[in-house]
Amino acid sequence: MSEWWKEAVVYQIYPRSFYDSNGDGFGDLQGIIKKLDYIKRLGTDVIWLSPVFDSPQDDNGYDISDYRNMYEKFGTNEDMFQLIDEVHQRGMKIIMDLVVNHTSDEHAWFAESRKSKDNPYRDYYFWKDPKSDGSEPNNWGSIFSGSAWTFDEGTGQYYLHYFSKKQPDLNWENEAVRREVYDLMKFWMDKGVDGWRMDVIGSISKHTDFPDYETDNSRSHIVGRYHSNGPRLHEFIQEMNREVLSHYDCMTVGEANGSDIEEAKKYTDAGRQELNMIFTFEHMDIDTEQNSPNGKWQIKPFDVIALKQTMTRWQTGLMNSGWNTLYFENHDQPRVISRWGNDGELRKQCAKAFATVLHGMKGTPFIYQGEEIGMVNSDMPLEMYDDLEIKNAYREVVIENKTMTKEDFRKAAAKKGRDHARTPMQWDAGKHAGFTAGDPWLALNSRYQEINVKESLEDQDSIFYYYQKLIQLRKQYKIMVYGDYQLLLEDDPRIYCYIRKYQGKKLLVVVNLSEDKAQFEAPPELIHERWKILISNYPQEPADLTGMCLAPYEAVMGISI
Repeated sequence: MSEWWKEAVVYQIYPRSFYDSNGDGFGDLQGIIKKLDYIKRLGTDVIWLSPVFDSPQDDNGYDISDYRNMYEKFGTNEDMFQLIDEVHQRGMKIIMDLVVNHTSDEHAWFAESRKSKDNPYRDYYFWKDPKSDGSEPNNWGSIFSGSAWTFDEGTGQYYLHYFSKKQPDLNWENEAVRREVYDLMKFWMDKGVDGWRMDVIGSISKHTDFPDYETDNSRSHIVGRYHSNGPRLHEFIQEMNREVLSHYDCMTVGEANGSDIEEAKKYTDAGRQELNMIFTFEHMDIDTEQNSPNGKWQIKPFDVIALKQTMTRWQTGLMNSGWNTLYFENHDQPRVISRWGNDGELRKQCAKAFATVLHGMKGTPFIYQGEEIGMVNSDMPLEMYDDLEIKNAYREVVIENKTMTKEDFRKAAAKKGRDHARTPMQWDAGKHAGFTAGDPWLALNSRYQEINVKESLEDQDSIFYYYQKLIQLRKQYKIMVYGDYQLLLEDDPRIYCYIRKYQGKKLLVVVNLSEDKAQFEAPPELIHERWKILISNYPQEPADLTGMCLAPYEAVMGISI
């Protein structure tokens, strides 16, 4: 099989928030079709579509009730087939979201499963008796707060759900379940889908002895090592590859929750025949106080050195075995410039700076809708958040456990809430930002008149055109795809600097990730090189790449000549 995915750049679409074609306030497949030329103009090669399958939408489509049909607000299967065809006509590829750790509780399999203990579908899910006192089978927690078990009155047993109680986990130990999954994958790949992003694939293998977590009793429900990397995980993925993936020239990326570098190598080492790459989360946790009962909501300040250490560990760890994904934003992560940077007067410079850091690295870059125009976090009050994760977390840490004040939680949500990525795409400065003729499903970001696609396309110095140039450079210079990575100035608290090496050439990336000026002095081994600047985010390019005073969020990339 070819490795086209190594040279690709991916654009992620969150369909409900991208573009509404029929005025119901909800993005749809025809809306995506209407905007394909915009995505093509950016230069990306692959579109990743967040879930569009039929769903009660308890978790915005990550709770699927029918894997072979579209959710009615998105459109019909014919719309989906048209989208696949239109993407291919433009020389791009499309991957879909495979959500098979769990289904919706409204899926026909679960409706049957809960009818009786001897139902043929009972073993499609995990059902366990209560403890002698009637409590949950163990102290496993839901990632969306509370217990991972819900009691079902009908049969007197609990069922397992790592997420919402409306998202029961599938039992991959059951071969019939695996066959169902492989069949639905083949169904869509035979229709032309070019691969899969696999939702929480790291959790599909369970520790079927269901051990309790050790606890000091400060937390009644725990999320930890038993929630991922179960004993049969890689066996299952190798079977999936053997039965399905190996028969198609496709791209696969797994959401590998709980994975370190050694685990990542198991997924991505080509000789093991599993997946092409995985999403890791370590760099997304550098602003989280570890081991806090408040989880991701216990935030700490952004630390450039911590970012460098984490990114470098993955760059070097997978350099010769496996392949990295490169991302700062997606549907589960807020806007990076609001989270770690400056979304005010330095917004454009900051967005370009983070883009330069990421796109200069080794791996496949992922761009999330709106990132390419510098969209920022919303300023919505707590009661306006739509996301299930925020609602559950607020109830748990503020109301029930009282481990955070309402104000501290509000500040954390303003930084890290998932809804910041989900506000509607901002197409122009007109009514509802050009997203819909109706009332949008989620409140628009209040800055849409300033930050929108129309403004970006009219400004030759915009973030959009900077991303476009980064993508073009990646296609022009193989060193950006295949070059080895080496971190420089590892202890500098402001500057992220690294070099890439490939076939006798060097690529130098120098980025000031602070609001202060920063002096850059190149290490001795680079001083005698001659450099050609490929891209920079300030109008005045530096005269000397080996020694310069960087302005706030200044970014420069050069190649040896």
